[in-house]
Order: sequence, then C-alpha cells, then structure tokens
Amino acid sequence: MRRWKDRLSTIGDVVTLDYPYLQQGQRRPDPLPRLIAAHREALAEARRIHTGPAILIGKSMGGRVGCHVALEAAVAGIVCLGYPLCGGGDPAKLRDKVLRSLATPILLVQGTRDSLCALDLLENVRMEMKAPHLLHVVEGGDHSLMVTKRQLTAAGETQDEVERRIVEAIAQFVARVS
Repeated sequence: MRRWKDRLSTIGDVVTLDYPYLQQGQRRPDPLPRLIAAHREALAEARRIHTGPAILIGKSMGGRVGCHVALEAAVAGIVCLGYPLCGGGDPAKLRDKVLRSLATPILLVQGTRDSLCALDLLENVRMEMKAPHLLHVVEGGDHSLMVTKRQLTAAGETQDEVERRIVEAIAQFVARVS
C-alpha cells in the first residue's frame, strides 16, 4: 500500500497503517478481529487529524479488513485493490460474505490474472451485492495489479500508465461518493 500513498495523495489526505503483526516484524497476519480493531483505531485517529469524508482503501487483505470495518463504521466508500476473494487461491474458500453484507459504496480494482480473485467468481458475488459497486479491471494485472512486461510492450504502455488509470478510476469513485 505504501507505493500507492504518493499517487493517492493527489486525490486527498492519505493516512497509512501497519497492522500489529507487521509492526512486530511477523509474517503471519493477526486473527481477523485483531486486524479489524487495528483498522478501526487507525480510522478513528485519521478522523481526529483530518476532516471530510473517509474512504477506506486497502490492498488485498487490507481491503477485505476495510470492508469489515465499513460494516460497523460510517465511511463514504471503500476501494479494494486486489480483493482476496479466494482464501489461499482456493475457489472453494470464498471470502464473499462481507461483500454481500456491505451497504457502503465500493470500488473493486482487479487484475485479469489475479489468482486470488477470478473475475467470473467475482461477477457471481457482484450480482448478489446490495452495496453500490463498481469494478475497474486491470487487463493482464496480477493480484498486485502488476502487468507483465510482455503485455505492457504489446499494449504500448508502461506500468506507470496502468497505475495512473487506476488512480483516475479511484478519483472518479471518490468524487462520486464524497
């Protein structure tokens, strides 16, 4: 998420957070309730520092945790960069309940090569979501939204241009929900 901070700062104030397990130098994520509590604390701190509508933006697990936080805290919107729909990449382990439960507007930014979120599975979930939602597809993007050099060359573009389009989609979403 840190690599996105500068880009997202062009849209508005950005406050980042490191979950406790990362602060402690661990590789294994904390249990979901602890992640949600840390995210909720960071949101409360951000609201003390900044005014205006809050948009939760997270990469992978951070986006999923942000969705859980939005179930209990009023935020203007959520942006998920590479939502991890399939636990461990296993389509039988869908993490879709929170998406189906949301009422908060959400933008999902997904790559076509994301092994943790096949677009056909996501489409099935989207058909049952109650929240207003948009999907921005990154052609050739993996779970980190990185496009292969071969595909970039074939398309005549750079990763920087791909990421600028992602930020434009986020800016349009933020303008719509703020």
